[in-house]
Amino acid sequence: MTRRPPASVDTGAGFDTIIDVRTPAEFAQDHLPGAINLPVLSNSEHADVGTLYRASPFEARKVGAAMVAANAARHIAGPVMAGLGGGWQPLVYCWRGGMRSGAFATILDQIGWRVTVLDGGYKAWRRLVVARVADTPITAPVWVLDGDTGSGKTAVLTAMARRGVQVIDLEALANHRGSLFGAMPGGQPSQTLFESRLAAALEAVDPTRPLVFEAESSRIGERHLPKAVWAAIAAAPRLRLQVPRPARAAFTAATYAETGCDLEGISAILDRLAPSHPRERIAEWRTLAAARDWAPLAEGLMADHYDPRYRKHRERYADRETGVIAVDALDPLGIEAAADAVCAAIAQATERA
Repeated sequence: MTRRPPASVDTGAGFDTIIDVRTPAEFAQDHLPGAINLPVLSNSEHADVGTLYRASPFEARKVGAAMVAANAARHIAGPVMAGLGGGWQPLVYCWRGGMRSGAFATILDQIGWRVTVLDGGYKAWRRLVVARVADTPITAPVWVLDGDTGSGKTAVLTAMARRGVQVIDLEALANHRGSLFGAMPGGQPSQTLFESRLAAALEAVDPTRPLVFEAESSRIGERHLPKAVWAAIAAAPRLRLQVPRPARAAFTAATYAETGCDLEGISAILDRLAPSHPRERIAEWRTLAAARDWAPLAEGLMADHYDPRYRKHRERYADRETGVIAVDALDPLGIEAAADAVCAAIAQATERA
């Protein structure tokens, strides 16, 4: 058994499996990318041992050791590990790289597996993540793809990625589309898990090539953009997609189709908008929602809520806008054409620089 200090956010490189032995609750809050959870203490067992420790550290260690041994035996005989050969090389970690990971690693080492413990555990990993996303400037030349709501920015980014352009889809990492109606199935990851995903994405970036983000506010749903990422987005040159409102409304209605089934959720969002709009307008939007008339509802929300706010936000970065790309339709051909135009604009600017 060896110990490995975390050198970068690519900590798992060179290992067959990354094993997080913390509780399921700790794992759900955040974990190393690609890790699997083989807890040596359940949520309730961890709480019980913690309570006992305050009364008697010795008894807590004795009871905890028995629980760890029993859980480790189940994992070794279970579906994840039962068929593994002698050449398997896992990386194991817990909260601080201490008793839980050390105990599990000792058992694996005695079996004959070449096991490594992450020195400092999850806390050491977390320090690396914070340093990467909050304290380390992005050195790649950053570009921002802007446009009013419903302009197909995410779809264009995806098309650009297929062309080999470096992109980071912040909304995918945050599992949220960024608007009041942007909730996604499964809910958002914790702030710490969002930052871990972002750190891993940044670690893969080639600093010599352009990196493209979608224009965002400093918050995506309930998740905040870390300082270094937000600073890069705020300072970057911008290309704006200009799409007719009816095309944006139709695209939005199709994109948010699953949200359209949740009339109760839409009603709650309109309740939040009510203080900012005339009563008659809110009533009209409610009528359209009740009739499931999604495209007109989307167009009304754009005209009277989103577009004015986007315009005000964009004015702060007017000096960053380097070009406007007209997109007539957001069908597959239109999205591909927009991706080509954005790629060409960035390439031309890069050559001039």
